[in-house]
Amino acid sequence: MKLTSLLLGVLYGGALLAQDPLVAENKLLYEGIRNNIIRAAEKMPEDKYNYKPTPEVRSFAGLIGHISDAQYLFCSPVKGEKKSLGIEKSKSTKAELTAAVKDAFAYCDSAYEGLSDARARETVKFFGRDRSKLNVLYFNSAHNNEHYGNIVTYMRLNGLVPPSSERR
Repeated sequence: MKLTSLLLGVLYGGALLAQDPLVAENKLLYEGIRNNIIRAAEKMPEDKYNYKPTPEVRSFAGLIGHISDAQYLFCSPVKGEKKSLGIEKSKSTKAELTAAVKDAFAYCDSAYEGLSDARARETVKFFGRDRSKLNVLYFNSAHNNEHYGNIVTYMRLNGLVPPSSERR
């Protein structure tokens, strides 16, 4: 049964990649980092949300708020919108930030819905330059990975195993 499921997944996944491989491959990268960030937000204890390894850097709460805000910054132009919520400055508890990051990623998930490779090549204004929608989404995944690296360090310094290193 497991082999059948695996084969169906590979075949179905391969069909999706063949249909719109540029968007599908980027979406796989995005979904992986999205899941790790959400799981990290859930896993970090409430009393560690204000943790900062040094005074000059963001707290864990600040990182989750920043990542949440960034989802709107990156994905709103892809959707033809302009949206900013100021989560990093307005939310501070684990409950608020976990909900906010889930909502922010759900918003970004919708940027991928119905996005074909042809539409992903369309340009949008981003940071004052014309960029393809796909480039903006790749930039978002790179930004998410950059800050997940911070999250991993914060978790390790607090004796926690980050989601990407958990045994499955």
